Amino acid sequence: MAIANQVRKGFYLDSVALMRIQRALTALPGVEEAGLMIGTPANKQIMRDARVLADAGEAAGPGDLVIGVRAKDAAAAEAALVDAARQLDAPRGVAGAGAAWRPRTLRAAQQQMADASLALISVPGDFAIAEARKAINRGLDVMIFSDNVPLADEVELKREARALGRLVMGPDCGTAIIGGVPLAFANVVPRGDIGIIGASGTGIQEISCLIARAGRGISHAIGTGGRDLKAEVGGITTLMAIEMLDADPATKHIVLVSKPPAPAVAKAVLARIGKSAKPYTVCFLGGDGAGMPGNATFALLLDDAARLAVGRPISRSKGWREPLKARKGLVRGLFSGGSLCAEAQVVFRNAGVAAASNAAIPGVSAFDKSWTGHTLLDLGEDEFTRGKPHPMIEPSVRDVWLHEARKHPDTAVVLIDVVLGYGGHADPAGHLARALKLSDRDAYIVASVTGTDGDPQGFAGQVRILEDAGVLVAESNAAAARIALDLIKTTD
Repeated sequence: MAIANQVRKGFYLDSVALMRIQRALTALPGVEEAGLMIGTPANKQIMRDARVLADAGEAAGPGDLVIGVRAKDAAAAEAALVDAARQLDAPRGVAGAGAAWRPRTLRAAQQQMADASLALISVPGDFAIAEARKAINRGLDVMIFSDNVPLADEVELKREARALGRLVMGPDCGTAIIGGVPLAFANVVPRGDIGIIGASGTGIQEISCLIARAGRGISHAIGTGGRDLKAEVGGITTLMAIEMLDADPATKHIVLVSKPPAPAVAKAVLARIGKSAKPYTVCFLGGDGAGMPGNATFALLLDDAARLAVGRPISRSKGWREPLKARKGLVRGLFSGGSLCAEAQVVFRNAGVAAASNAAIPGVSAFDKSWTGHTLLDLGEDEFTRGKPHPMIEPSVRDVWLHEARKHPDTAVVLIDVVLGYGGHADPAGHLARALKLSDRDAYIVASVTGTDGDPQGFAGQVRILEDAGVLVAESNAAAARIALDLIKTTD
């Protein structure tokens, strides 16, 4: 075994691009593991744990890019480093000869785009607050895709931004649609009169896609970051987003989606909603809907939220090619979307079916890795993605868990989400279809597809690929969870 590193001083590339290169390196002959990360202390620890950090990488600074490879021999490791260099240099281009000039600073970018009103920040977490502060002080709203930002820094920045009348989406804001423009992990949906506010990235995606497939559209979808509704932050972005959508004449109905907020924050948010003249749908996944004001309707699930927003059913009864027979056994859920995993847990919990999860909502047990009962895993959690791409970017991250679930003789149903849109894998359905051929266990595969026909992957084509592979494709994530439960019901 050989571990080799290459360090690029003062080099930065977006984390999604780095993960794609990492995926390509791990597919090279003789390569066991690879990692491309900025050399912060936290990232270097991740690389140590993955056994891809050598002395050269240990010496890297927080502004440097570390390329780490573990391979069967030195020749394979060196070949991987050469390939990494080729890929890193390819997108940078050379000024002149028709190449587009790319500004290297926020100031230069704003000079080039004087009418810009929003900055998307995607830099290592150690630097994200500084860049966001520059943006708000230059009159820009901000979306912070970066994570690993201390909570205290988030609170301070959002308070500063609020005083300046600037909106901060994030940190760790993975999805937004502003003025019809999808940002980060978002889908192509038509413009319309329904606004969405969400501390939940895949929650926004699922709701907006269901609304689009029902023939309606989105005015804006404002992501808040997953911590905005914590007591420490106080819902600063959520409350500002409510003000903005309330004042937007193009927005007629507003959907709020998140996991249950801190009690004091929920009270403040619901009180502000109650002052609005517009109707609201509130989906606190795992919550009970207590305290809804008169103009707000509580949605238990994401597909309920979409249905209430459009004012009619958004899915149809799914007919299968052959009659389905219930099987005695267990459901293993393998999710790339955290909110989709939480929604499935709500379906199980409210049906009185015990389940376990690594990201358990109230009333669901913590996963103890025993696989002794129904299991619903969020594979996008840090414990699974540390040093690896997110499963929405690289679906092979789920393969080992898919094979683990299918090899258990008591597995009756494998429940899976497939998330399309910008930032995601180019063909997640095709990858899943190929992965399923590697195992012949007799278990139902039930999936939902979050996406639209306008997405780069194409919703209808992805559904067709799955159905041709024998996968039961449901109309929504919640419907998939309900079908999974139906399939394990047995009659004595």
